[in-house]
Amino acid sequence: MKRKDFLYLSGMGLGAALLPNLSAFGNPIDPLQALDGVDIRVKKQMADVALNAAKSKGASYADVRIGRYLNQFVATREKRVQGVANTESYGIGIRVIANGCWGFAATNKMTMDDIAKTAEQAVAVAKANAKIQGEPVQLAPQKGYGEVSWKAPIEINTFEVPVKEKVDLLLQVNDIALQNGANFVNSVIFAVNEQKYFASTDGSYIDQDIHRIFPSFGVTKIDKASGKFQTRSSLSSPMGMGYEYLTAGANDKVGGIVPRYKNRYDMLEDVKFAALNASEKITAKSVEPGKYDLVLDPSHLWLTIHESVGHPTELDRVLGYEANYAGTSFLTLDKWQSKNFKFGSDKVNIVADKTQKGSLGAVGYDDEGVKCGKWDLIKDGILVNYQAIRDQAHILGLKESQGCCYSQGWDDVQFQRMPNVSLQPGKEKLSVEDMIKDVEKGIYIIGNGSFSIDQQRYNFQFGGQIFYEIKDGKIVGMLNDVAYQANTQEFWNSCAAVCDESDYRLGGSFNDGKGQPSQSSAVSHGSSTTRFNGVNVINTARKI
Repeated sequence: MKRKDFLYLSGMGLGAALLPNLSAFGNPIDPLQALDGVDIRVKKQMADVALNAAKSKGASYADVRIGRYLNQFVATREKRVQGVANTESYGIGIRVIANGCWGFAATNKMTMDDIAKTAEQAVAVAKANAKIQGEPVQLAPQKGYGEVSWKAPIEINTFEVPVKEKVDLLLQVNDIALQNGANFVNSVIFAVNEQKYFASTDGSYIDQDIHRIFPSFGVTKIDKASGKFQTRSSLSSPMGMGYEYLTAGANDKVGGIVPRYKNRYDMLEDVKFAALNASEKITAKSVEPGKYDLVLDPSHLWLTIHESVGHPTELDRVLGYEANYAGTSFLTLDKWQSKNFKFGSDKVNIVADKTQKGSLGAVGYDDEGVKCGKWDLIKDGILVNYQAIRDQAHILGLKESQGCCYSQGWDDVQFQRMPNVSLQPGKEKLSVEDMIKDVEKGIYIIGNGSFSIDQQRYNFQFGGQIFYEIKDGKIVGMLNDVAYQANTQEFWNSCAAVCDESDYRLGGSFNDGKGQPSQSSAVSHGSSTTRFNGVNVINTARKI
């Protein structure tokens, strides 16, 4: 038996035992089971049983979500497999309005009798809630779409790719890291397939097939003489794509001091640069605190967008409905009602979009059966809108939902979640290299790092992964210990330039948390490289 085959089979044998918290993702299954589906006719029958049972018990509205959630994890470290796991979670969630109030119940017992009982339970919960709720639910009107379907436009289903092929790729990634000076390396491929069926008393029967993938690694370099060490993680993005994301070609790379990947990702090339970057960071000088112009790569800026724009424009935070988990928002309704609140400079145009191809948040319809779309949040620097769902639309005077309702699973009630929130590229032709030429004293930041932001999403601090000093329009070397501080309005008003469409790329998160009980969602944030002038930079090195 070859060594690599032994490692692969050993990893398969260890399976889920080496991967943490797998119970949250569902029950272990054989990889081939992931390729089995549920007949759409059966799903419709189950949905009709639930809807009819809810109506018979007095529900004025009901919706049903039948979900089959598949997850696959393949993890390695150095020359060995850490674990391979496949999980499945399958069940039905039923939400109703009765006596003007919401009720919800769920089950993984998928017999017709159990589904009917669950619907009746949801109605009973609503009627009990109605005894203490003052105002009835105001639900924005929504037309029924009949029987429709939406499928993520993937090219290669990740779950159809043999596990051995993924293991071989990750071990090759690790080999390259070690050959280029890394002392430690781990690598992972995480894949998700959400098979979701929605039905409602509005007359919709919506079948959706959603795919996501996240390849990642981390490398560590140790300097034995000094005892110092540095790390660098992958510059990949989690994407709403299939395995084709890992088939990068020459047309998918944008040039630069560190490779920039636009629509595909070259994991082997990135890990080579990561090992070299970690070695460079060992000897890089520590930053001098002060005011700098910041040139922020999309691999970094996505997180700043997420925390300082995505979260504060969530309407439930604005209204104070969401407060216990990560706070409310400084973007109170009076700022929007004024129609002239200057959130940022006139270079700042930020949109919410649930339709963007390849993004984590891309779906055809949200978890309330609303057809998804795109709308402005910040237009020419002015706050113009928020993110709202069916029972919030009337607060903003909207005639319909914006289609951003989501639940992490069949057993969780859906609520307002962030759509993809992205900074639009500049309208004039501008490359990263040309942007840097205009900077006298600055820092070029690549990759996201640690961050901190207050409960109103206003005062913040962000770090990163790789920092390059810019002097008189040229990159002169690497820096360490960089973090920048600002408040949200001050920061976005310092936005001075945005590169054009050719540099536009997506970043994002597989696990954006919100709510109590907490739920996790996946969301992307796009941008081109962007310059912010005169931002306060601090030195984060620990003084001993």
